[in-house]
Amino acid sequence: MNTQVDGQDDTARGVVTRTSMFQSLAIRDFRLLWLSNLCASFAMQMQMIARGWLIYDMTNSAMALAWVMLSFMLPSFVFSLAGGVIADRMHKKQIMIVSQVLNAIATAVLAYVIFIGEVTFWHFIYIGLFNGTVLSFSMPARSAVIPEVVGPGNLVNAMALQSATFNLSRILGPVLAGGLIAVFAAGDTTSTHGVGIVFFIIAGLYLVSVGGTLLLNYVGAPVAREKTTPLEDVKEGFRYMKREPLIVGLLIMGFVPFTFGWSVSFLLPAFNHDVLGGGPEDLGILMTGIGAGALGGSLILARLGDFNQKGRVMFIAAYIWAASVALFALSFNMLMALVIGAVTGLFSSLLGSLNMSVVQLAISSEIRGRVMSIMMMAHGLMPLGVLPVSALAEFVGIDVALMFSAGMLALSMVLLGVFFPDLRRIDRGHGSAALVGDRPR
Repeated sequence: MNTQVDGQDDTARGVVTRTSMFQSLAIRDFRLLWLSNLCASFAMQMQMIARGWLIYDMTNSAMALAWVMLSFMLPSFVFSLAGGVIADRMHKKQIMIVSQVLNAIATAVLAYVIFIGEVTFWHFIYIGLFNGTVLSFSMPARSAVIPEVVGPGNLVNAMALQSATFNLSRILGPVLAGGLIAVFAAGDTTSTHGVGIVFFIIAGLYLVSVGGTLLLNYVGAPVAREKTTPLEDVKEGFRYMKREPLIVGLLIMGFVPFTFGWSVSFLLPAFNHDVLGGGPEDLGILMTGIGAGALGGSLILARLGDFNQKGRVMFIAAYIWAASVALFALSFNMLMALVIGAVTGLFSSLLGSLNMSVVQLAISSEIRGRVMSIMMMAHGLMPLGVLPVSALAEFVGIDVALMFSAGMLALSMVLLGVFFPDLRRIDRGHGSAALVGDRPR
């Protein structure tokens, strides 16, 4: 029996029945979406390196990096619920296109300010607030697209390949950004001229991503349902969450451990500068190592497909990730940091992709945008965990901050296992009622 998704059955969408690492790429719209997201991911990773290097060079402060991240992520807490309502009410393709165009324009404006040498720390805050607001309105729609394009049978594979776009960009994007800064700055790595040119290239990549989205046949029409007010839609989303404690646990797993586990990537500019004494090229290499490990995690998951005992795998991956963050804190040379960073990337990717896949499998399409918006709203609180970690890094030491992060990552998973014991029992299944394999719910 073929699954109907967005007006097409499995055969029409090119779904293949054999298990393959790249089986979802047989679907035309997913292939276009994958390429579009690859360009956007490259832009994002290059922007992270260029921005992080310039901000730390301007301020020499780990807290400055935290404030910029805060400006980007807090809008998610404020506006994501509205974005979820919009995603369930409007055509998702239109939402994605408008948001991508706005993001490209904002990046081009920042590129110009940097290029002419007039950039200040506050420019990064303003652009961060703008881009974060745009993302909060568009991300619930983007998150709901993949299940509707590929169907439940290919979802784990598709989510893993989607994660691979991000992780591939983590390998090549940082090296490309660091190398371009060095080339365009003509040896002066403090030159805003060189960083400005890199930002123009980043804006161009965002525009290429827009082109890929325009070519999609998928439109993401909302599911027909009774007319309700936006406020009633929001209430329905929270009522759904209240009825599904297992999904609440999955959503918490998707942001609390990551708040602390991602401290390695977030503090990497400071760690590279203060501990390893590296330059922009070294920072790019370290980011590449983490990205290589993450890409490996994504491809492993893509190859495994819709396997059993997903809950146990998520917990094991989280504990290994915590141990690797602690070991990274003890790194004293580039080679050691590179190897251990790759391990952190592998297990963070495995946990993140699998967690998102299970969430997407569990929720129904008519409520998916709002549930994903609640998840994004929770992600908007992540900087509240980043701030104490950044303060520890600045006033005590980066190694202490990373050890603290590792401990909190492991503790959060222990508490999740205590308060949501069914998380460990997640097997496979397509729907929240079928997730737990050992006993009915």
